[in-house]
Amino acid sequence: MTDGQNVMRDLRVNKIVINIGVGKSGDPLTKAHKVLHMVTGQKSVSTKAHWTNRDLGVREGQEIGAKVTLRGARAVEFLKKALGTRENQMSRDGIDRDGNFSFGIPDYTDFPGFKYDPAIGIYGMDISVEIGRRGGMAVRRRTRSPRAIGTGARIQPDETAAFLEKALGVKFVE
Repeated sequence: MTDGQNVMRDLRVNKIVINIGVGKSGDPLTKAHKVLHMVTGQKSVSTKAHWTNRDLGVREGQEIGAKVTLRGARAVEFLKKALGTRENQMSRDGIDRDGNFSFGIPDYTDFPGFKYDPAIGIYGMDISVEIGRRGGMAVRRRTRSPRAIGTGARIQPDETAAFLEKALGVKFVE
């Protein structure tokens, strides 16, 4: 046990999803896959449009973006680098009511060690982070006898903010 508390109540990073939306398939999508592979070191998958939008020229099922999901130590390592591009600063408004948070990075060259490549261009990304406990939401997601998560087990935004300040050194700006 840590500090006399129940270790099952400790927070951790469950997963991180890094997404680049380009709005069309072809060369821009290939470049987005390349950027995600460079930044994360992991193969990305394509995201598809859920509906048709004729004004934007997007058809349902068309590949319009790329994403990567990171878990475990690799996710924490990437999160430290991503927050470093923002000088470890975040807004409390980025944390939702379930304790998860999202933020954006305007350009992949903000990461250390990357230089602008004219062949690729400028690609920003959205980063969504899911925070959880050890038992987590398994009670709600299980097939047999699923139950609602009690209010005492839910993660509050203040708990996520305290976790980010303590574990990752994040400073919150208003």
